[in-house]
Amino acid sequence: MTADRPEPIHDLAHLGIHGILSPTPDETIGYFHDLLGMDVVAQDGDSTYLRSFNTYETWTIKITAADRAGLEYVSWRMDSPQALERRVRWLEENGFAGRWVDPDQGIGPAYEFLDPDGHPFRIYWETEVYVAPDDKKPVIPTNFQAYVGRGANVKHLDHVNLLARDVRRCRQFWEDGFGIRTYETILMPDGVKEAGAWMSSTLQGHELIYTAEKTTGSGRLHHFAYAVESREEVLRAADIMADARIYIEAGPSKHTAIQGFYLYTREPGGNRIEVANGGYFRFAPDAETYVWTADEWKLKPGWGAPIPPEFHVYGTPVVEELAEDAAQVPVLGPADL
Repeated sequence: MTADRPEPIHDLAHLGIHGILSPTPDETIGYFHDLLGMDVVAQDGDSTYLRSFNTYETWTIKITAADRAGLEYVSWRMDSPQALERRVRWLEENGFAGRWVDPDQGIGPAYEFLDPDGHPFRIYWETEVYVAPDDKKPVIPTNFQAYVGRGANVKHLDHVNLLARDVRRCRQFWEDGFGIRTYETILMPDGVKEAGAWMSSTLQGHELIYTAEKTTGSGRLHHFAYAVESREEVLRAADIMADARIYIEAGPSKHTAIQGFYLYTREPGGNRIEVANGGYFRFAPDAETYVWTADEWKLKPGWGAPIPPEFHVYGTPVVEELAEDAAQVPVLGPADL
């Protein structure tokens, strides 16, 4: 334990609502509704809002029609109105000033800004709590909605993985400005660059992940992950996706970092989506970050089937041209993200 440890920042409550872009919105909505088991709760112009059944907010994800797939934004709910004010002030004082955006389907107003790699984020406090209609009321009143039992039946958003040209800089941005805890990183041989960072505002092993961008792109999405109750439900999701002719890119298998069980698919619009279960919790408030060396990581101490090389390159929007230093980034496999 460190006696002079700085006072932690506890302004983030949890990873919040989020939005993706799709060139095939009807098919993407079908994937989230029929195969993941989310309910459509609202539509507004080119945007459709869906919720997973264990989410206390009115919606989980916003799908918006666009020319190409990609990230619209990631968000965090704050711990209080004062917490929102403090973090906005920090952003504006440290060169990351953004803009206020109007409430969206009962959530917000939100402050939108870019992380160091150009990914759009929003932070907000005000939110509308979901009230289930009579035909969706759960028998246990502390639940938010009756069990859906459709498709993979995902419960809630688990985490997001973003591709970044400078993982270390993005990690330090969230640590310094928001007090996020980093549970694991991969340090490259130069002792400076990082190939991955797993971070969280909670005890959960990861809510936000950055992994190294191997193309010339920036601000790209690697994947969003949604949680299910058990490993068996991840296996069930694989059968559902296979029968629906959805491309299964990796898994079912187990991660090395954070140690969750996973299945990666690509929804029809092109965005990578994970069905996830498990992972560890870190209860010690002073737990140290575990730093993997590149050599240690190459030993692949976990288990799982190999993943395809494009897993470390593909993201949305799609960028074909590799970066000059792409070969220097260690392969994160087979069970890494």
